[in-house]
Amino acid sequence: MNLGTWDDVATLEAAVPSERLRQVLTHAEAGQFSEKSWHFWHLRLHVAELGSIPPLPQRKFE
Repeated sequence: MNLGTWDDVATLEAAVPSERLRQVLTHAEAGQFSEKSWHFWHLRLHVAELGSIPPLPQRKFE
């Protein structure tokens, strides 16, 4: 979901249910998405609206 062309997006959406893509997005770990992909998929999957997209996940050191 981070790399690919528009055709790749169409193929992915045809093969994987939207609910599963939402799960992948909402459970993503730090480094799995670029900022551009993060914003795109939140809007594309209706997980968030423009202006309310959550920040990218960040690594935490304990």
